[in-house]
Amino acid sequence: MDIMEKLTILTDSAKYDAACTSSGVDRGSSPGGIGSAVGCGICHSFASDGRCISLLKVLMTNSCIYDCKYCVNRFSNDAPRATFTPEELAELTIQFYRRNYIEGLFLSSGILKNPDYTSERLLKTLLILRKQYHFHGYIHVKAIPGTDPAILQQLGLVADRMSVNIELPSQTSLHKLAPDKSKTDILKPMGMIRSAIRENTYDLVKYKHAPRFSPAGQSTQMIIGATPDTDYQILSLSEGLYRKYRLKRVFYSAYMPVSDNPLLPSADVKPPLLREHRLYQADWLLRFYGFQARELLDDEHPNMNLMMDPKCNWALNHLELFPVEVNTAEYSMLLRIPGVGIKSAKKIQLARRNGRLNFEDLKKIGVVLKRAQYFITCSGKLASGLKITQDGVLRALIGDQMPLPQQHEQLSLFTPSKQLLKGAISQCLGVRT
Repeated sequence: MDIMEKLTILTDSAKYDAACTSSGVDRGSSPGGIGSAVGCGICHSFASDGRCISLLKVLMTNSCIYDCKYCVNRFSNDAPRATFTPEELAELTIQFYRRNYIEGLFLSSGILKNPDYTSERLLKTLLILRKQYHFHGYIHVKAIPGTDPAILQQLGLVADRMSVNIELPSQTSLHKLAPDKSKTDILKPMGMIRSAIRENTYDLVKYKHAPRFSPAGQSTQMIIGATPDTDYQILSLSEGLYRKYRLKRVFYSAYMPVSDNPLLPSADVKPPLLREHRLYQADWLLRFYGFQARELLDDEHPNMNLMMDPKCNWALNHLELFPVEVNTAEYSMLLRIPGVGIKSAKKIQLARRNGRLNFEDLKKIGVVLKRAQYFITCSGKLASGLKITQDGVLRALIGDQMPLPQQHEQLSLFTPSKQLLKGAISQCLGVRT
């Protein structure tokens, strides 16, 4: 099998891993070296000048000793197999870089023989890139649960970001679909990476030229829709991971049917893309807007309202807190107003030092008044001609966000029908108050 055949197989096998966006690292090249890392983004992000920054996203091998039911690379799946040698993969990365195809590498792997053997091959690839080719570009590598901590330590010193995929939200789900794995084994390397990053921070204070350990931090990924775990369970887990392990990002990947196993959703069921989108929105609220998982969901309402984004849904369930006077509200409360983002909240804080704001001023600042007008006042006044009722606000917000049917279909190019809108409103009127 030639190298291009391997590349075709192994890049296709890597497409289900979503955890490869922003690098978070700014690093220039050094004399005699090639490449650099740009903190503004990798793969699915764009630089300030509009460039799409891309990675070579590939597996070292798609052969695996595990038989995870949800994985296309499980050993029981009859699929073409291929394996790169460290030398082949390093050479391929450099050739792609020199042709300006990529700016970095996202490297993962199936498990060959055992975690240590596989991780040693990953490490050898990265050492060839860093030492032999003097490559200074961005590298994201997957840490494999069960690997010796000494090997993970070496990987962290040559990679920019490490990630350990938690894959499924609960131990029950892992036992059901991935019996060879356990939540404890997955969380152990997360803890090791967190500790190493913390210790490295102290080293950098004492020694200016100390090598940096995983300077872009660590991330993880969860598969959504393969198991009956609720959104509340998923968000609560994410919240705990951010707090305990200082993760930079939790990625949510809608389950793509890869087999007809009775333990998995039917192949006829479409991937829950809208649910994935709502989880990303809620995750953003946890990370940047000061929300907690228990504010967005609870045991009685454990799943997202698919017809409305989580922030609007929360606001409608807490109308006793609104309307908010934008000229006097604290920053933390401004962030909770639908239609007000982090940038616009900061601009409001700055602008109101020079005088009182009106609705036209808010529009110029960047506030989305289509949503915000129902939850704010300017100098004690509502927007001109606006009458606020729960039904009216629901209709406006649902219509603005292009509701979808329950089957989780892709976004339509057309305005939703009256019947669909009526059904969406009926569903939303059942939200908790």
